[in-house]
Amino acid sequence: MHSPILAPVVALVLWTLVVQLWMYATRLPAMRRAGISLKGRRGGRPGILDGVVEDHVQWKAHNYNHLLEQPTLFYATALTLALLGVGGGLNLWLAWAYVGVRVVHSLVQAIVNIIFYRFLLFNLASLVLLALALHAAMALLHVHLHG
Repeated sequence: MHSPILAPVVALVLWTLVVQLWMYATRLPAMRRAGISLKGRRGGRPGILDGVVEDHVQWKAHNYNHLLEQPTLFYATALTLALLGVGGGLNLWLAWAYVGVRVVHSLVQAIVNIIFYRFLLFNLASLVLLALALHAAMALLHVHLHG
């Protein structure tokens, strides 16, 4: 079975991996500049490099973490819609909108990090995700009531 909504799911996974590579490409040289070596280091806490390496370097790491938070709800919702056979049409458009907004959010956070724009984009993505979740709930209810 193939559902069109799987394409935006894969696209967001790939974008997350791009951000991960971007994070490494900027963070590892910044750590070297700060005299930090990974050799023999033990685990730390999230954000331990905040204030140690340049802020603009950390913005990529913060965005990578954000891509592992709310988008997990998107993945679950999109896969639910796919399994219910309603991963096309409006739900597909909404899924692509979610991915597009999250990519723009990433670029804003990783490059300029203006909180007002991040806030607007995050809330827009949240509204799109809410619409997808409501559609999934309605589809589940329909299946439950109509078998």
